[in-house]
Amino acid sequence: MAGAGLVAVAAPGGARDRCAERSDRVVVVEVDGLIDPVLADLIEDQVADAAETCPLALVLQFDSGGAVISDGEMDDLVATIERSPVPVAVWVGPSGSKAADEAVRVLAAADLTGVSVGSSVEVTPALLEARGLEPGDLGSVDVGDRVGARRAVELDLVDNDAPTILTFVVEIDGFRTEVVDGERRPTTEVAFTGLDVFGEVMHTVASPNVAYLLFVIGLGLLLFELFTAGVGIAGMVGAGSLVLGCYGLSVLPFRPVGVALLLFAMFGYGVDVQTGVPRVWTGIATVSFVLGSLLLYDGVSASWITLLVAFVGMTLAMVSGMPTMVRSRFSTPTIGRDWMIGEMGDARTDIAPDGVITLRGAPWRARTNRATPIRKGERARVVAIEGLVLEVEPEEGGARDHRERARSRQ
Repeated sequence: MAGAGLVAVAAPGGARDRCAERSDRVVVVEVDGLIDPVLADLIEDQVADAAETCPLALVLQFDSGGAVISDGEMDDLVATIERSPVPVAVWVGPSGSKAADEAVRVLAAADLTGVSVGSSVEVTPALLEARGLEPGDLGSVDVGDRVGARRAVELDLVDNDAPTILTFVVEIDGFRTEVVDGERRPTTEVAFTGLDVFGEVMHTVASPNVAYLLFVIGLGLLLFELFTAGVGIAGMVGAGSLVLGCYGLSVLPFRPVGVALLLFAMFGYGVDVQTGVPRVWTGIATVSFVLGSLLLYDGVSASWITLLVAFVGMTLAMVSGMPTMVRSRFSTPTIGRDWMIGEMGDARTDIAPDGVITLRGAPWRARTNRATPIRKGERARVVAIEGLVLEVEPEEGGARDHRERARSRQ
């Protein structure tokens, strides 16, 4: 293992004098994902807690591809780490983890650094400055490249290529171990912590893939609910998904044009769902949905697997599933719908000009064909059917349907 024998060097004087005497304990905090307000608060809170409890070190188990907080908030986070009265260490692991883009600033601010085998670190100006290196010291490696554990140690970008978190923490100055049956075991307490349940949920919601899926699923479910009577489970789930999706988008860097295209896609789908037959608006909406999905984020992106699932799922739902579900929800045991012409029903809501009518116990979307509105509870006659919407007229004063006139002449 390269870089063995790490020593936590505290800055002289200042805040770190408060923890001149430290407890026999190391705190390990899991930091996984883009650094958003939730993770930034976690790190700052853990530094504050460490200032009170004074452990040997605060270790960040790190896997982050960037940051979505502002430059000012990132500056504050780095300053918090640098001013910590307890040494802060960063271990990029386990295997397959990374420190990239703006997230490398957290690594650069740490007192002790390590990378697990199979993980990588991006070479950034902030890291070079923190390590006292120049681009010319990197040989064939350029700024912006990612290097693995062994190469990072060779270039002095990190202190350690520890394969596991235990291998990393045992090299902290003051960390105690004992040999039992030929095995080296720690006697210093190692406490692991991370986000609580609420924080984990909000951090997950703010990831690009989850925020995108929640947003489009919420829009789709609310569109479905528009073609049903009353507010059902789909509407409540859709509203919740949309709220969470909007929160995620508010944290992530998004383009307004992407959101606008997704909203326009829902409008286009709604036009054809109302008619019950996919037509030109479905094609327009699909193109808008694809473009909106691709243009939604600025600087981050949803995975291609996520986008493909959304494209296929939304297309199938709007071309086949949505019309079928809407027809099923409004269906009655009777085969065919011609029987409804001339039938009398009760207005479940005011129909002025749109509303809901109850016909033989089943709710249907209705639209009056006359200027006079039909009030809730009044009787109404079905005179025509357009897609999934019944055209109705008042019981009193309405024009007689042409089928009734034809039957009266027979």
